[in-house]
Amino acid sequence: MSGVVAEGEGLAARRAALDVLMAALDRRGGLEEALARPAFLALERSERAFARALTMLTLRRLGQIDAALEGRLQKPPPALVRAILRLGAAQLFFMDAPDFAAVNTSVELAAGSAETRPFKGLVNAVLRALARAPRAADDPALLAPDWLMARWRAAYGPQGADRIAAAIPDEPLTDLSLRDLADGPALAEALQAAPLAGGGLRAGLKGDIAEWPGFAEGRWWVQDAAAAIPARLLHVRAGQTVLDLCAAPGGKTLQLAAAGGLVTAVDRSAARQVRTAENLQRAGLTAELVAADATAWPDRRLFDAVLLDAPCSATGTFRRHPDVLWAARPGDIAKLAQVQARLLDGAAQRTGPGGRLLYCVCSLEPEEGEGQVAQFLRRHPDFRLDPVAPGEGGAPGASLTPDGCLRILPFHMERGCDGFFAARFSRG
Repeated sequence: MSGVVAEGEGLAARRAALDVLMAALDRRGGLEEALARPAFLALERSERAFARALTMLTLRRLGQIDAALEGRLQKPPPALVRAILRLGAAQLFFMDAPDFAAVNTSVELAAGSAETRPFKGLVNAVLRALARAPRAADDPALLAPDWLMARWRAAYGPQGADRIAAAIPDEPLTDLSLRDLADGPALAEALQAAPLAGGGLRAGLKGDIAEWPGFAEGRWWVQDAAAAIPARLLHVRAGQTVLDLCAAPGGKTLQLAAAGGLVTAVDRSAARQVRTAENLQRAGLTAELVAADATAWPDRRLFDAVLLDAPCSATGTFRRHPDVLWAARPGDIAKLAQVQARLLDGAAQRTGPGGRLLYCVCSLEPEEGEGQVAQFLRRHPDFRLDPVAPGEGGAPGASLTPDGCLRILPFHMERGCDGFFAARFSRG
């Protein structure tokens, strides 16, 4: 059970959850955009918290929920009706909600629009049947789409794939990167946090992070433990020029600036660069921000260090963004790999002689990680792979590949982390 009590929240919160769930599974908008909409933010704080919790739970358990619904539906219902059923089933199976509340509010949701009103009886019958059924099985194979599970089995073996999938339902803890590592002991005490390899913290506090000690002063920022490793591998020193490509919302930009780098951060989204600017201002750090497509940016400067956190399928971020598993399509990966190759070529052109280039993606898919390395080296004989040392940058030992890259899997850190790939190159 999730421990979230649904009884005290009513139809408004569940209607909001329905809107967010539909957006999360719609490739045009997505979860983050839906959670930032004015209509969602206008909810009472408790309703907003419940709606978010219900949506995230539904997404994390979507495979199990759909398997349970499949046996109760003679033919696929409209998408909005299916979403209502999914939310109702999530409450029945995984929340401390009375059955009648889960069923009745779902029927009320169905009654709320002309599109779903004809399906009130179906919603009522299916959810009442589920309420009498055993809880959905905890089978890892049900927790991710079949095509992704097949890919993970091929890449990491059946046991590895199951261990990855087993992490999908888990709510992640909050990892923090520090502006000043000397602050670590004091902040660990204030934030009830445990130290992480590499210098970060894993906070034990809950609630609004803006109210946590040190937030307003910019002494830390939220960044998954795995996501914080790549920037450390560049070993930026004070005064070195650094290019951060595809930079927003700026976690790695802040790391590089805190290390003393003269950072230029490029991202194609001007709106996301606003967030980077806000994060820099809060932390009291500076960087040159550019809103431009990295492949078309006309600036011809060369840099001592270049970090490319390339756009990818993001399948490694499912702990915080479970929608990525269900919004992704098999054809996306090959298309993204082409984009990544172009960005890598552009990053190589901006790396100065003797400089370092760090490529990373928050993807579990080999075509977006390991597959890029050999191809890049064939295209750029003036670069060589610069192997990562065991434990370097706080990387878990199990993540080191034979050629010195990092393949971080969600079970490589105690209590989990994002999935990441990173490769470091040097230019001769």
